[in-house]
Amino acid sequence: MSSVIVLDKVKLFQTEIDYIKDERVKKSCVEMVKLLPDYFFEVPASSTGKYHPDYAKGEGGLLRHTKAAVRIAVELLNDPLIGEKYKNIEKDLMIMALILHDGLKYNIPKEKYTCFNHPILMADYIKDNADKLELSPEEITFLGDVIKTHMGAWTKDYNGVEVLEKPKTKQQNFVHMCDYLASRNCILLPFDTKNEISL
Repeated sequence: MSSVIVLDKVKLFQTEIDYIKDERVKKSCVEMVKLLPDYFFEVPASSTGKYHPDYAKGEGGLLRHTKAAVRIAVELLNDPLIGEKYKNIEKDLMIMALILHDGLKYNIPKEKYTCFNHPILMADYIKDNADKLELSPEEITFLGDVIKTHMGAWTKDYNGVEVLEKPKTKQQNFVHMCDYLASRNCILLPFDTKNEISL
């Protein structure tokens, strides 16, 4: 008789979810985390391994990259000179966006390589599941807008076709910056054996 291991997706993101103050946003984030494909919690941050630090490589790399991006966001928003530029609801939505930004990096069903249009796929996935969330249409749009532009200047696919939008608003730029910093080889965060940042 074989035992089946049930993946507790919410528990794996509990630290990050708890950074969210607004209960509606927190509950909505929990619902979307439950809807993430199982592979998200197993795959490396990129299929080639070229564009992320060592902690984001190997099994669970994408999960660790995401946790790093969220932690960077929290540290930056805790700086009064940075944090005061954003409303509290924007901070919560940006943290939710960072938790979800790479949620469909390999699409559904899973493809062999990273999908270049994964920001659009994830933004649409949130919109398609809006009826399960406690967010207003404006908040759903906000999430989509900051997720769709999280790739920053990298908007052209492997064939040179312009696929993604560049960030324009300060909120879009903030989400991109956190994702970008979490992908830098020179910024190394210490992870323990449970994929938690040990700081």
